[in-house]
Amino acid sequence: MTVTTLKLSSKGQIVIPKQIREELHWQVGATLTLMTNGTSITLKAQAKPSGHDLSDLVGMLQHQGPAIPIEKLCRPVDYNADWTDPKEGR
Repeated sequence: MTVTTLKLSSKGQIVIPKQIREELHWQVGATLTLMTNGTSITLKAQAKPSGHDLSDLVGMLQHQGPAIPIEKLCRPVDYNADWTDPKEGR
């Protein structure tokens, strides 16, 4: 996290220092959202549109083989069940 002091110009403008823009990966033309909260503000970059919808993910993950019972899908994962210690060669 970087903290800096800025001065408001007579036109109500501020300059975001290059170090902060680089830290946040803000490029020229980035769209920012300014939110007020009492005496403070929050400035966030809007996410770039990806051109994808949630519906694009439907059917992306497919299971080959017989259906897996919901009881098996919902039980806790036992990470030790298929763990092999590389030192022991198991």
